[in-house]
Amino acid sequence: MAGHLPRGAMLVVARLTRSWRPRYARSPMQISNFPVLQMHKSQTAMRASQKDFESAVNQMKLLTKDPGNEMKLKLYALYKQATEGPCNMPKPGMLDLISKAKWDAWSALGSLPKETAKQNYVELVSSLSSSASSSQGKPDADSKQPGYETLVVTSENGITKIMLNRPTKKNAITTQMYQEIMLALEAAAKDDSAITVLTGNGDYYCSGNDLNNFTDIPPGGVEEKAKNSAILLRDFVGCFIDFPKPLIAVVNGPAVGISVTLLGLFDIVYASDRATFHTPFSHLGQSPEGCSSYMFPKIMGSAKAAEMLIFGKKLTAREACAQGLVTEVFPDSTFQKEVWTRLKAYSKLPPNAMRISKQLIRNVEKEKLHAINSEESSVLQGRWLSDECTNAIMNFLSRKAKL
Repeated sequence: MAGHLPRGAMLVVARLTRSWRPRYARSPMQISNFPVLQMHKSQTAMRASQKDFESAVNQMKLLTKDPGNEMKLKLYALYKQATEGPCNMPKPGMLDLISKAKWDAWSALGSLPKETAKQNYVELVSSLSSSASSSQGKPDADSKQPGYETLVVTSENGITKIMLNRPTKKNAITTQMYQEIMLALEAAAKDDSAITVLTGNGDYYCSGNDLNNFTDIPPGGVEEKAKNSAILLRDFVGCFIDFPKPLIAVVNGPAVGISVTLLGLFDIVYASDRATFHTPFSHLGQSPEGCSSYMFPKIMGSAKAAEMLIFGKKLTAREACAQGLVTEVFPDSTFQKEVWTRLKAYSKLPPNAMRISKQLIRNVEKEKLHAINSEESSVLQGRWLSDECTNAIMNFLSRKAKL
């Protein structure tokens, strides 16, 4: 799944995909597993006119909601079939995953007549437009605080709760979510709450980074993207280093990548017994971030830290607790009740006393943490542009495509 890759993987995907944009859409395509598609053949006798077809092409450009990878490939294939007939391109190599996915989708249509492909394209766009229209005006199931699209932020009873709110994507972090988390932390640092809690909505705490983060390449190319991403990462981690109040992670499910490495900067980490902790950096030609290169050896010892950060060992909640990364583990059936009962009790403690105590604990090495964060971000910038990282990501995506 896209959300399971660490942040740097996105840059490599960007290098693989920057030259491709489907003719029917303005937004970049997400990278995922690409099945061989079985296209729907229209059963209606009606034929779409050229005007209907052109109207449908223009209608696609007005869609505001991403229809998803599989639907994009169907539309791409039908468009090509309707305008050029059966697939006439040579089959791309196995490592050219994007071109191969497009070729597979178009080739799967076989000898489908142009007129039928045109009709199917018009019908498919019509169904997408109808679905988008019916969803307009409906309130979100979650009561999101104004100003946040990827988070649910609440503040009551002395607790500010920041909840990652992309449950259908396993709370994979988008670039927008990075920005919103920083804004939420900045606001929480200044509000009247005594403590701040970060958690996830749904089955996952956070599955790492969303692959769509880096598919839009600026005029400066991947080098500029790598530089900008390193700055964003440095600033994001810096918000956790500088946060003045007690900061608590409520890890409700599996955690991957940066959502794990940041845990060393929290004051308390509570986890459900179904949570896992995974940092597969070396598998993808990457290096650690979130000050974990310093905090993990300090917390669990150099050997255990190496197992996680170098060799990508996945820890259970109990193992993470035994190694000091997690403060306490609770049975999943009672996790929310037990944790929030405890947090409500903490929120009643004198807030200034808690701030001052945290300051005494953290200030002694805050400058060092910022230096480590800057170094980690700089190293990752180079990693994202390396051939080793590129090859590792290509191999990863190739294996995914075969599943």
